Amino acid sequence: MTSSPSHRGRVGSQAAPFQPETRPVASRWPGRGYASVLWGTTCSMATRRKGASKPQSESPLGTYRSKRNAAKTPEPMGDGPRARRRKDLPVFVIQEHHARALHWDFRLEHEGVLVSWALPKGVPEDPKSNHLAVHTEDHPLDYGSFEGDIPAGEYGGGQVRIWDHGHFEVEKWRPDEVMVVLHGSKVSGRYVLFPTSGKNWMIHRMDPAPEGFQPLPEKVRPMLATPGTLPADDTGWAFEIKWDGVRAISFIEGGRIRMLSRNDKDLTPSFPEFRELGAFLGARPCVLDGEIVVLGAGGVPDFGRLQHRLHLANANDVKRQSAASPASYVVFDVLHLDGHPLMSLTYDERRVHLEELGLSGASFATADSFRDVRGADILQATKETGLEGVIAKRRDSAYAEGKRSTAWIKVKNLRTQEVVIGGWTDGAGSRAGSMGALLLGIPTAGGLRYVGKVGTGFGDRDRDDLMDLLRPAARTTTPFIPPSDVKERGPHFVNPLLVGEVRFSEWTEAGRLRHPTWRGLRSDKSPADVVIES
Repeated sequence: MTSSPSHRGRVGSQAAPFQPETRPVASRWPGRGYASVLWGTTCSMATRRKGASKPQSESPLGTYRSKRNAAKTPEPMGDGPRARRRKDLPVFVIQEHHARALHWDFRLEHEGVLVSWALPKGVPEDPKSNHLAVHTEDHPLDYGSFEGDIPAGEYGGGQVRIWDHGHFEVEKWRPDEVMVVLHGSKVSGRYVLFPTSGKNWMIHRMDPAPEGFQPLPEKVRPMLATPGTLPADDTGWAFEIKWDGVRAISFIEGGRIRMLSRNDKDLTPSFPEFRELGAFLGARPCVLDGEIVVLGAGGVPDFGRLQHRLHLANANDVKRQSAASPASYVVFDVLHLDGHPLMSLTYDERRVHLEELGLSGASFATADSFRDVRGADILQATKETGLEGVIAKRRDSAYAEGKRSTAWIKVKNLRTQEVVIGGWTDGAGSRAGSMGALLLGIPTAGGLRYVGKVGTGFGDRDRDDLMDLLRPAARTTTPFIPPSDVKERGPHFVNPLLVGEVRFSEWTEAGRLRHPTWRGLRSDKSPADVVIES
């Protein structure tokens, strides 16, 4: 059987620091033998087949043994007799390896050893996406049943667990191409491995994707709740705590996590602690919906501490704050799992999948869902503990991507409102030369409606940071409709691009915020997201 050339030109997901080349094999190694590429030894394939004698350093396991101290690692050294497998199909094993970087070790039995590759993103299920496969040293056959913890400081230190195993058929095995058909419990199908540069290879699925498989979407617009009151009848509703944080959609694939805010801002660099969620899920690709919070006194979310973390750009500052103000990710929905979209399922059906994941770690948890408790009791409990409120969700509802739906109703204990900044006034007295108050608005069909100003709740640093953002956005005309609504003395206007949040006591009859207090910028939201909350 000859291989289709289609797998060579498609080089998909590649993980740093490896940067495989994509030139044809022949142009990279004209006239060169390939034995060292595949086996990592100086012997040729012909010598191996002839069974010629060779010194220990050139034996199939010479490199393997030279990297390990048998007195310190529980890994097998391949000293036992080799079982003869002439009548059986050769075996393969895929081991999940939590070393310095999570990866999957892909091993194929061949000529008395396990030929091995390290796959940073695991085995691909999608033929449209090739995965990097870094060729490593041959391993002994008894490594195929190894599970254990390699001590820290030793080569490959970390936890090793068998992820899948089975047997395979060889369709082609040559130095520049290995084509096999795998028969495992998790992975089945025809795959080919081919080199790109040095030890870097690619693994490509030649068969179609499994039935019903869909790759992870690049983006998902979160479903939004409608402000309101508790349902009159609890029947058919579930109740969740409303967390005072930042909404985040997480995309997890190959043990890596990518987090996006509502306005598609990449939150991943700001929260390195959530890498452990990617490692926890390992090879299970999924899309999760949840809220990022930073807990303060009494275990109550502190939005101010969270806001500070959102605006850090320096990696060292991020590292320090992740230790000083660690964040938690509270997951309340799963939208895509193991190659299958779930958004059309009901809340209860999605909840089964979410709970099956068992998400529980130092920085992440599954949100509670109360279905046998009165909504009024849950709301009262949140009020007594200082939490923001409750979200009621219809149990028979699908996930309405990107829509504000009455199937989700948010009921707040605290009156807060997102606002768009349309300008500022100058400070007086000790605040001379700085900002005195922000001019606030809410978008309407006719334009930005003025809802008042806020001058309290700021620290000195907050005022300076805000002015750094506002001055470049200054304009000479008011963004508010009608212009006559702004009666402040000497206002400075800006393009209405920044979103913030205030706490207030009530709305006045004139539609102004009474006694507003600044809570912080909402860099996770855009002006189009702002609506009247309460």
